[in-house]
Amino acid sequence: MITALRAIVFYVGYMFALIFTSCITAPLSYFMPFTIRAWLITRFNWFVLVWLRITCGIRTEVEGLEKLPKGQQMVILSNHQSEWETIYLQLVAQPMSTVLKRELLKIPFFGWGLKALNPIAVDRGKPAAAMKQVLKQGKARLEEGMSVLVFPEGTRTQPGTRGNHKKGGAMLATNSGVPVLPVAHNGGEHWTSSPLVKKSGTIKVVFGPLIQTEGRHVNEVHAEVTAWLESQVDRLSELPVPEKKGEDAQASASQASSEPNHSKT
Repeated sequence: MITALRAIVFYVGYMFALIFTSCITAPLSYFMPFTIRAWLITRFNWFVLVWLRITCGIRTEVEGLEKLPKGQQMVILSNHQSEWETIYLQLVAQPMSTVLKRELLKIPFFGWGLKALNPIAVDRGKPAAAMKQVLKQGKARLEEGMSVLVFPEGTRTQPGTRGNHKKGGAMLATNSGVPVLPVAHNGGEHWTSSPLVKKSGTIKVVFGPLIQTEGRHVNEVHAEVTAWLESQVDRLSELPVPEKKGEDAQASASQASSEPNHSKT
């Protein structure tokens, strides 16, 4: 009961901040340079994380933040368990464009502010078209001086399970010749799929080593990122380690020499 009440208080503050950001901050910021607009709109993200700590007792512990390069464009690849990481990661590397499902932009208030951040909104029902869009618009965003945030699993994965990591993010990085920054966390174990269950405790985040992509095959980069993400998520999780499913990371690496090289456009 107490957990639910704390979650309700959290969402009251969340909604007030969201309405203010969407109806006042976002419209006014359209007349400003993108870097200033992004900073202003992501004050909502900052507030949510502080309010989450105050109301629900959920803190953040970060490891490897010093590995985050300053002033360098990159593709950030992270596991996806909850809304938490979509809020947190937009604060660590601005300016940034996030790959997301286009339905999110249709949500009142939430979608309005999100659209102002120049996301790459794809139709997940058309995977081939979505891949082309990520590669085309993602490269354009990188050339504009923005980093790109991609969740390789494509959708949220329940803590304690493994999703199927897709190659779009690794392909974007290799095609564009920019490095990959892998990020792992256990956010979904505290910001759960149930709105009224926000478990107090510490969300742990790990920034991995910057993975260079120039001259490398997309399969090799994808395998390295996937292996790192899965090992770190297992290390951070308080749940039993799941069995591997789908394409094994080592199998991906072994295929690199036999498949056509897509690392260049």
